[in-house]
Amino acid sequence: MISVLAQERLLGAALGSIFTGIVVFEQRKSIYKSISENQSQSVAQAQMTEPILGNKTRLEFAHLWNKAVDQTMGPVIEALSSRGW
Repeated sequence: MISVLAQERLLGAALGSIFTGIVVFEQRKSIYKSISENQSQSVAQAQMTEPILGNKTRLEFAHLWNKAVDQTMGPVIEALSSRGW
């Protein structure tokens, strides 16, 4: 037979575990809710702001970026190609 003291300890441990689980669950729920709210606000703000480059579109920026990379890395690519890489 389990003594009264052991039963009290088991009950305390069980209640403590349940309480801790509830607290952790509520904290996680609160964190996920705040992350979700922040992301939705960020998306709304990003849609309302002007593009980084003013009136230029993303496609124009991508084209300029690719052109700059081609000009910068062109000699390296030619050197590697001449060696058979």
